[in-house]
Amino acid sequence: MPQAMAYIRKEFVPLSEAKVGVMTHAFNYGTACFEGIRGNWNSDDRTLYLFRVREHYERLKNSAKVLLIDLPQSADELADLTTRLVGMCDFEEDVYIRPIAYKSGEVVGVRLHNIDSDLLVFVTPFGAYLDTSRGARCCTSSWRRVADTGIPARAKVTGIYVNSALAKSEAVLNGFDEAIMLDESGHVSEGSGENLFILRKGRLITPPVYGDVLEGITRDTAITLAREELGVETEERPIDRSELYIADEVFMTGTAAHLTPVVEIDHRPVGDGQIGPVAGRLQELYFDAVTGRLPKYRHWCTPVSPRVAAAQ
Repeated sequence: MPQAMAYIRKEFVPLSEAKVGVMTHAFNYGTACFEGIRGNWNSDDRTLYLFRVREHYERLKNSAKVLLIDLPQSADELADLTTRLVGMCDFEEDVYIRPIAYKSGEVVGVRLHNIDSDLLVFVTPFGAYLDTSRGARCCTSSWRRVADTGIPARAKVTGIYVNSALAKSEAVLNGFDEAIMLDESGHVSEGSGENLFILRKGRLITPPVYGDVLEGITRDTAITLAREELGVETEERPIDRSELYIADEVFMTGTAAHLTPVVEIDHRPVGDGQIGPVAGRLQELYFDAVTGRLPKYRHWCTPVSPRVAAAQ
């Protein structure tokens, strides 16, 4: 029977047993970094495909360096550990894997040095984060993206996501699906948990990695698919807020959000207010890639066959 599982303190345990104490440094001060990894269920071959696991762990190790967190395992070792963990769960549906490298010491005091670290990984079923089929309605947020000189966006630090939560709730409570955040210079940065692309005159444009954005793995996937499958190049440069209003198409990318077209921004329709042809085709390619249906990109996917299915 399927069961959510976790890895903590070097042990595999049921998720319900994965606990940390109230004095844990990461809980009190946000001194942790994390990743989000999708497992995409392919019902045709009854296999979960974990998407770009190694790349996620390479990024986690870089984030851990920023926070002085000891993460001694290699990216390959962490990927193998995660594949084993997912296999224990026997899920036959889309899942979300959350690795967290955190300051586990029960210590009071603001600092990063001389505090014990640990790794937690858990798996849970996870469906759609945004409605990818109808497109998202977005607003530009009044909350500015935290600059690299404050908390670096390229490190997925748990504490910085308060910034994202403020923007997300502002958007949803005002009737939108998602927020688009600007940086301190007023240029487009990213969504509350997604990178952003616009299409103008047949060319994709996305904010550069030095623009206080996460170096997104789904972002890189979209750039690759656009170039190799559609012949569409991507330019990385600053984007003005007003460019959002005159773009031919807009879409967002992220592990949780997949590839989600944007159909409205600040009560203005994007293009004709429908999902555009480039975003629509990229979305199809993306979903085929992450479910192992495109042989050319199978190297991105790590298959995990549930033991329940294997025994039948």
